[in-house]
Amino acid sequence: MAASLLKHDVFQAIADPTRRQLLRLLGEQEMPVTAISGHFPMSRTAVSKHLRILADAGLVKPRKVGRETRYRLEPEPLLELKRWLSYYERFWENKMSALQRYVESDESDGA
Repeated sequence: MAASLLKHDVFQAIADPTRRQLLRLLGEQEMPVTAISGHFPMSRTAVSKHLRILADAGLVKPRKVGRETRYRLEPEPLLELKRWLSYYERFWENKMSALQRYVESDESDGA
């Protein structure tokens, strides 16, 4: 299978901190590659590679406007992440509840 036919997994796409920064930046507005590149200490080619990975995962959408390509955030694939994380929220909530009970019981013992 050709590399261009492979789609990137949403989890793999956001694993890189640069790509997470790109998503945050594009969450504010649609931007051309030249403007996006100005926010990062890397070449425009490197930024384009990151954008291509995000586009393959469906997280950004490119749009040709004249001679430039503009990118915008496509948040729908992030729902997969939200669903995955929501399963684990109950563990965090249980730990916080246990900590609260411990702290409150310790305070009542000392009073």
